[in-house]
Amino acid sequence: MNRYYKVLFCFLLSALCLPLTAQSLLTPEQLAKREKRKNLTVKEWNTDTKTKTRWLDHVKVYDDQGRCIEEIEYASYGQRSRVTSTYDDETGKVVEEVEYNDRNRVVRIRKYEWNEDGTKAKQYNYLPNGKLYSVKVFEYVFSED
Repeated sequence: MNRYYKVLFCFLLSALCLPLTAQSLLTPEQLAKREKRKNLTVKEWNTDTKTKTRWLDHVKVYDDQGRCIEEIEYASYGQRSRVTSTYDDETGKVVEEVEYNDRNRVVRIRKYEWNEDGTKAKQYNYLPNGKLYSVKVFEYVFSED
């Protein structure tokens, strides 16, 4: 498909679509996956083959809509890092992630803006004190066929 048809297709799609909802952005497979994850907590465990010592490695917590709201990485000494995610109720997209260190102190805050077609537009990176220190802009370029 050449660039002209891609642009035309995107224009027609955006013109015909009503405002996108969280459900309309997901494929049937993604919806089925989310359904299975509702209110789920997944714990990953490691076991040393010699000593048979077992330790918690990773935890993911999902909300009542099947979205990952917390992810925790562990090391032998305990929590290594933790990330919490907040979602927009209308689109279902992540709007904020807060990263914590091993002492459960905020290390970084990321806030997101999304394009109408569901692609990421911008990522704002904040210091723990709330001061903006960088902005990442996402650009989507179709290659010529």
